[in-house]
Amino acid sequence: MPLRAMLPLLLAALAIAATVQGASHPHPLDPLSAAELTAVRAAVLASPLVPARPLTFHYVGLDEPDKADVLSYAYGGSGGGASRHVLPRRAFVIARAGGESHELHVDVSNASAPSVLSHAVHRGAGYPTLTLEEQFAAVALPLKHPPFVESVRRRGVDMDDVLCAVFPVGWFGGDPNRRNSRVAKVLCFVAGATANFYARPLEGVTLVVDLDRMAIVGYRDRVTYPVPKAEGTDYRAGKVGSPYTGPAPAPGVVVQPEGRGFHIDGHVVRWANWEFHVGFDMRAGTVISLASVHDADANAGGARRRQVLYRGFVSEIFVPYMDPVEEWYYRTFLDAGEYGLGLWAFPLQPGGDCPANAAYLDGYYSGQDGRPVEAKNMICVFERYSGDVAWRHTEAGFPNQLITEVRPDVSLVMRMVVSAGNYDYILDWEFKTSGSIKLVVSLTGLLEVKGTAYTHADEVKQDAHGTLVAENTIAVYHDHHVTYHLDLDVDGTNNSFVKSTVAAVVRDADAAADTPRRSYWTVRREVAEREADGQVDLGGAGGPPADLVFVNPGKKTRMGNEVGYRVVPGGATAASVLADDDFPQRRAAYCKKQVRVTPYNRSEKWASGLYADQSTGDDGLAAWSERNRAIRGEDIVLWYTVGLHHVPYQEDFPVMPTLSGGLELRPSNFFERNPLLRTKPTGRHGQPLVNCSCAGGDSISR
Repeated sequence: MPLRAMLPLLLAALAIAATVQGASHPHPLDPLSAAELTAVRAAVLASPLVPARPLTFHYVGLDEPDKADVLSYAYGGSGGGASRHVLPRRAFVIARAGGESHELHVDVSNASAPSVLSHAVHRGAGYPTLTLEEQFAAVALPLKHPPFVESVRRRGVDMDDVLCAVFPVGWFGGDPNRRNSRVAKVLCFVAGATANFYARPLEGVTLVVDLDRMAIVGYRDRVTYPVPKAEGTDYRAGKVGSPYTGPAPAPGVVVQPEGRGFHIDGHVVRWANWEFHVGFDMRAGTVISLASVHDADANAGGARRRQVLYRGFVSEIFVPYMDPVEEWYYRTFLDAGEYGLGLWAFPLQPGGDCPANAAYLDGYYSGQDGRPVEAKNMICVFERYSGDVAWRHTEAGFPNQLITEVRPDVSLVMRMVVSAGNYDYILDWEFKTSGSIKLVVSLTGLLEVKGTAYTHADEVKQDAHGTLVAENTIAVYHDHHVTYHLDLDVDGTNNSFVKSTVAAVVRDADAAADTPRRSYWTVRREVAEREADGQVDLGGAGGPPADLVFVNPGKKTRMGNEVGYRVVPGGATAASVLADDDFPQRRAAYCKKQVRVTPYNRSEKWASGLYADQSTGDDGLAAWSERNRAIRGEDIVLWYTVGLHHVPYQEDFPVMPTLSGGLELRPSNFFERNPLLRTKPTGRHGQPLVNCSCAGGDSISR
């Protein structure tokens, strides 16, 4: 680029740098601000390292500082106090230009100007996340493509009712070192009188779009099936029929007489005995960092913060469909890597998605042109008063006296909803005063269905690869594998992974009769030495281990037990049953085991690899684990996959009731005793909720 053409960009970068530098220093794990994203854009466009145009931004995220520096910032040295030195603010960028994927590290903390620190061109397999803008451009192409217009006419459909969507093509063999064209499939549907256009596919019609050229390069109309009717497919309140005849529980509202019990300072949340940082990433969505719990019994000299989780987020969501025909075989989605969970997180609805006592967090991501896009109300924070019991006991053993002690269970929830096409994922992080963290993923939304000639189940004489949920409508079998990256630091970074199994002990009938019992069970404890030992199939032969625990071998309770946190499956533990050599399984080989443990590596974030679109499986969690690195007494990471085999039923149509799964991270010999023992009772009639602290939830912008 000529110097004269670069001058305006350089001047803009200088002005932006002054704005960024003039602001108060952010937390080192804060997501990039609008000003920082603008600075990143200016630095990249001004850099001579990427001269080709047009240039499109596919990922811009925080290039987090070294972990040791962040821990020093947050917790300080041996004295325990935080060391608030300023850490560099840097961004990691993946951009497309000249038919290549460019990786850039950009410093936005330089006082004089943002600057590109490094540049590389990706030469391996795969492509970056699809941008929203190119998807919108691609779905407009079929409407002007004459063969498609003719296919629509032959089906008796009005072109004004047609909507289309972009579907990644996956990878189905060939030399992984030979780069395929960056293409996607485009499939179309009929909306008409319904908002549920996914329920009315133009089955049999497929278009192939070259995303770099933004041109249709393939078209096929293979088979014709009736378009399912619109009647009974809509889910909108005004379209489901009147009057409302569904279940009608009495209305309720959460009220708090003393206001909210949590405090948000920038991106740091403090509540009860918890403190943590909440961030946002355009690929991962919500990111929870530096979660620590205040231990009132620690050191007998007052409470102190104890580390639990350094960083946690959803790394990938693998959704393979189980129909092998031409229009369906490639539908093996990697939602985070191909679409971006943060890109598809839309504003939460007060009173529906989140209760009235919720606060909201906003965020920013980069559009295709690099300019910041504001995401309003993308995360909500609220205290949950569920009516559950934290602990209780009634003692009737004393004559003429009944002793009852009860403490209510109150928790803090961080929620984001990702609407990735037809499905909605409700992603909750729930912090409990007991020291537990519950991670829950709840599925709802719309089924992805296939057009068919069948109108009644009696007509189905062979494997239809799904369930007939309405006339001419088959909901196809599929999986959901939601993989979490959880960098646990239990009371410090050096941890071990312990698998405890239940072993039955059967006594010989002729043995010494010191007890009439013939059998009992005990626990066998195994400390994982290497990555292969840290892989667990929760549904494997013999059943899952009784306990999976992250322990700190250098920290013990006064009783001499290693402090730890155990991994408690919360349902939905299905592993993938696809053949190991099937191409979708090769791309998501990590789904064969629900639990994996790896040594911490700053670059190992994405289970499906950095470039998920058309990935081959050569990069990612399964490939990293093949190195079989040491994990005992090391800084280690838990990868946990929540898995569901979804067999659809008619109740899932036209919109699916919520189905949930997850896990709990639960303290195990972490505290000296029940940390809730000294929780204040509410009293017989006392309730913590009386008056509403807010109307409809107010917004907190960060």
